[in-house]
Amino acid sequence: MDSTEAERIHELLMDLARATGWLQPDQSSHDESFSVSQAFALHELDTETPLSQQELAERLRLEKSSVSRMAAEMERKGLLVRERDPDNRRVYRLVLTDRGRARHAQMAAVYHKQFLRWVAAMTHVERAALLMGLPALVRVIREDLS
Repeated sequence: MDSTEAERIHELLMDLARATGWLQPDQSSHDESFSVSQAFALHELDTETPLSQQELAERLRLEKSSVSRMAAEMERKGLLVRERDPDNRRVYRLVLTDRGRARHAQMAAVYHKQFLRWVAAMTHVERAALLMGLPALVRVIREDLS
């Protein structure tokens, strides 16, 4: 493989992050902003089964100490509660509050609307290429990092 292809993909991914504004805190709510990590945490935690701080750290590929600080901040904002695991008192389970679930739903709706517009503006061939290429990139990244 030509290294210029890898460089071009790298630049495109960097450009994607900049163009979408993903690097900026989400400020669609007037009273608070959310980091990219917090937005991803809301998404990961919006399930029926609470995750431990360790499980969330693994999913987000963050250090446990970073997730602990982030969980404390999100708890302060009223987005989640940290509950002791009844089977292992050393472990905290992270449970979204109604406010956290509502905030995730709000953010997800905004992103969904944006992606509908962006994808609609692409040709069928462009969409098909992304649907083939992006899963392949995610697969090889996961294989490489495991």
